[in-house]
Amino acid sequence: MMTETQAAAYAKRFERVFDHIERHLDEPLDLERLSRVANFSKFHFHRQFSHYCGMSVIAYVRQLRLKHACDRLAFGQERVIDIALDVGFDSPEAFARAFRQAFGQSPSQFRRNPQWRPWRERITPPPRIRREPMDVKIVNFPATRVAVLQHHGAPELVNDSARLFIQWRQETGLSPVRASRTFGIAFSDPDVTEPEAFRFDICGEVTQPIPEGNPQGVTNGEISEGRCAVVRHLGSHDRLAESIYPLFREWLPESGEELRDFPLFFHYINLVPDVAEHELITDILLPLKG
Repeated sequence: MMTETQAAAYAKRFERVFDHIERHLDEPLDLERLSRVANFSKFHFHRQFSHYCGMSVIAYVRQLRLKHACDRLAFGQERVIDIALDVGFDSPEAFARAFRQAFGQSPSQFRRNPQWRPWRERITPPPRIRREPMDVKIVNFPATRVAVLQHHGAPELVNDSARLFIQWRQETGLSPVRASRTFGIAFSDPDVTEPEAFRFDICGEVTQPIPEGNPQGVTNGEISEGRCAVVRHLGSHDRLAESIYPLFREWLPESGEELRDFPLFFHYINLVPDVAEHELITDILLPLKG
């Protein structure tokens, strides 16, 4: 049986593989190349990977390529053929077959009306470890006027609300994504909240009140002023919990701080499709008393 130190070292070798795959999705990713990254024998690497991740290397790489394609289809304007080639498929036909097999929709159908639930049900991320020590800063967050779109319902459908909010931004020009900060307010924890009770607010910074009664249902709101603990999360939004839970479990009890009566919220420094998923930067803000 592995010691705790040996298990951590083993996990770090897989972290190198995960990082390499994320950064080279548009390149050939065969077993020999990835086994060198992990410094494992190429004769055993596929079994080690399958045991650790619960899926084969081929399945994992394809899963990540299709997830990256989903984001670009849903939130970008690129041609399907360009996305197919960029995420490592030899042809748009091969991409379309793999996409339909995985999600039950063609890429074009997904772009028009994305069904996120099959993706959430079929794609399971592998275990990951936090690679850097937690660097928590205390800041005084100023009161910030925001336009708000409230999402109520299953967490996997938040992206539908995000598309609606993007549509509002584009149609009105009142919170341009290039010039205005984007926030998310987590009223509910998806791990312990029933889907019908889940709420998540998608927010864009504005400088003046917005006209209400718009078809998207965007309303006026404010993120209140106050002290916040801030930790920066690098990478996929699907793994935000890897940074959130240590903040509550480790930092908060040792800090002596008390929580303020305002939900945890996110400041999205950048967003897909402007950057690849592994390049995402998100500040997690935990409101504090005092």
